Amino acid sequence: MRSLSVAVAAFWAGVVCAMPTSDSSTSALAARKPAKPAVLPNKFKWTSTGPLIGPKDDGRDLAGLKDPTIIEIDGTYHVFASTAKAEGYNMMYLNFTSFDEAGSADYYYLDQAPLGVGYRAAPQVFYFAPQKLWYLVYQNDNAAYSTNPDISNPAGWTAPKTFYTARPQIINDNIGPYYWVDMWVICDKKRCHLFSSDDNGHLYRSDTAIADFPEGMSEPVIAMEDPDRYKLFEAACVYAVKGGKGKQQYLMLIEAIGTDSQRYFRSWTSDKIDGKWEPLADTEENPFARANNVEFENGEAWTRSISHGEVIRSLTDQTLTIDVSEPLRFLYQGLDPAKDEGEYNALPWRLALLTQQVEPKPGPGCKPRP
Repeated sequence: MRSLSVAVAAFWAGVVCAMPTSDSSTSALAARKPAKPAVLPNKFKWTSTGPLIGPKDDGRDLAGLKDPTIIEIDGTYHVFASTAKAEGYNMMYLNFTSFDEAGSADYYYLDQAPLGVGYRAAPQVFYFAPQKLWYLVYQNDNAAYSTNPDISNPAGWTAPKTFYTARPQIINDNIGPYYWVDMWVICDKKRCHLFSSDDNGHLYRSDTAIADFPEGMSEPVIAMEDPDRYKLFEAACVYAVKGGKGKQQYLMLIEAIGTDSQRYFRSWTSDKIDGKWEPLADTEENPFARANNVEFENGEAWTRSISHGEVIRSLTDQTLTIDVSEPLRFLYQGLDPAKDEGEYNALPWRLALLTQQVEPKPGPGCKPRP
């Protein structure tokens, strides 16, 4: 009985420590303390929904929806994604205020906009504050972009323009028989940086002065590389970390293909966008996001791949800032393992949501229970 009493007392001590205090002096003291720097964990755990967004029965005959980019503005989520079928790719847009309603939201296919028909895929959206314009960056056998003053007007996206006149020579020299894909733009106070991948173990980066953007992109350099192309495959995302200090000012995510042939995300951090990237959670055993660190709803793993996706941003400008003091949410593409065969463009990818699992913070003066 004594050991049981001790255990109960310890449990309630933990509960009390986790509960907020109502003492006004303590609250006032806490309010005067400077905010702690944001810290990224070196281990991640997630929960996942089942498939939320997929093709509609609307005559488009799509096989899958892929490559989502997402932002949140005043409680409304704006999502752009690739539309995929054996004949090729284009892009679509939807918005909603609750993920429960995402699948019933109206789809707008961007081939109806001046952005046009033809190969367009893997979008990234952000607001470029200096020009008061939204940018949609994507691939079209080059690194392309369209602009729009109103993100909620999908018919307003302009015809494609490209960052380069032709595929840069350094990519021709290194790409081999693979593909130049997944363009990504992020800006600091002085420069805008353009990342891209080649499915052959190389991550490229170009830059231009923020005052010149989108013109003047430099010749790319190799920002990261790996002799095993599957470890540094595609779908790179780079974010500024709100409140991040030192080497945790920027977070990079890159999709890899594991030894089990399933897709997952590795992660790195850096103090500069053009600096050295240090591993964070970057292995199959300790990934940023992989089936082995995800708990699925109802205990059913509807996908074994955690593939091309994006962290939800509520800070929508060109700095791509994310707040890691709150649980991260990551919209990604997954695939029913029973349907993971056949021509790649015709695979039935669907979009689902990861939410980071975060340990509760102890109350004032308390230490976390072991």
